[in-house]
Amino acid sequence: MPSEQTKLSFANRPVPVIPYYPYWRGRIYAMLGLLILLAVVVVLATAIGSVDIPFLATARIMIDKLPLVDITPSWTSAWETIILEIRLPRVILAGVVGAALAIAGATYQGLFRNPLADPYLIGVAQGAALGAVIGFLVPITGIGIGSVPLFAFVGALVSVAVVYSLARVGGTLPVTTLILAGVALGALLGAIVSYLVITSGAKMPGIIFWLIGSFSLSQWSEVQVVLPIMVVGVVVIMLFARSLNIMQLDEEQAQQLGINVERLKLILLTAATLMTAAAVSFVGIIGFIGIIIPHAVRLIWGPDYRFLLPLSVLSGAIFLILADVVARTILAPSEIPIGVITAICGAPFFLYLLRRRTKMLF
Repeated sequence: MPSEQTKLSFANRPVPVIPYYPYWRGRIYAMLGLLILLAVVVVLATAIGSVDIPFLATARIMIDKLPLVDITPSWTSAWETIILEIRLPRVILAGVVGAALAIAGATYQGLFRNPLADPYLIGVAQGAALGAVIGFLVPITGIGIGSVPLFAFVGALVSVAVVYSLARVGGTLPVTTLILAGVALGALLGAIVSYLVITSGAKMPGIIFWLIGSFSLSQWSEVQVVLPIMVVGVVVIMLFARSLNIMQLDEEQAQQLGINVERLKLILLTAATLMTAAAVSFVGIIGFIGIIIPHAVRLIWGPDYRFLLPLSVLSGAIFLILADVVARTILAPSEIPIGVITAICGAPFFLYLLRRRTKMLF
């Protein structure tokens, strides 16, 4: 039997505390590493093109435009024009769209508790496609951003609003009903789009090129529209990262833990839908980003949405910038639609996820 003195010595011994900082530290280092990699990829993608511009010269030109920075020019005005007016808007827009689609996909997967969900699941893509086709067929002049992006944006929002109203039962929004309503409306809108494309005549090539997705006509005016929407959407979604973690239990348990589930669904669906609609309205339908990026991040760094969301933003931006570089250089001077590249990368990964999920079920 231990003596009384021994008991007191054990009682006074401090309880060991398991440190949690390595868990945080590894993911913070990952975010910093991806942020540095994103900066390098932006410069590299801007330097690559039909006119060969050195990497360091590209970096110096871009840094020279930062506030409080003044570098003595050692480059030609032609290089500066090519970088700042032609290539950089395209690269920035690709990064913004990739980030928006990736975090929107992660949000949908968290809300639906399904890793195969993507930003187009509830009719965003089909509504945007119908709006874009109408914009091609019935162009309206005098609109700053163009009739096609405007109609695509409105079409995406209207489509999701219809799906939401159809799926809402009383004061609740069943996830299964929402998905089924999105699939049904998407099929209907897809049929209408197919008919309009077939009967579009000489405008068919332009419509098909938009539907596949491309950054070939990117301008700073498009970045100025999409970037603020993406930033606001990311901030709103990040504020509910802990709630998304709790939602992975189930809706009843989340409700018992103090989460207003229906309010959470409305806020996150609105933020993710606005980002997705803004992204596809200018560049067309780019598939698989919202599936492969969040799931790849989840496999590498875990399912904690406090880290999954920002890591998805950075990874999505890097991936789509690199995919766009491949699209415009692999068959230069011709250009492959960006949707083809993402489909080539994403379809096998999607089949892998589907196969893996099937094995888990059976």
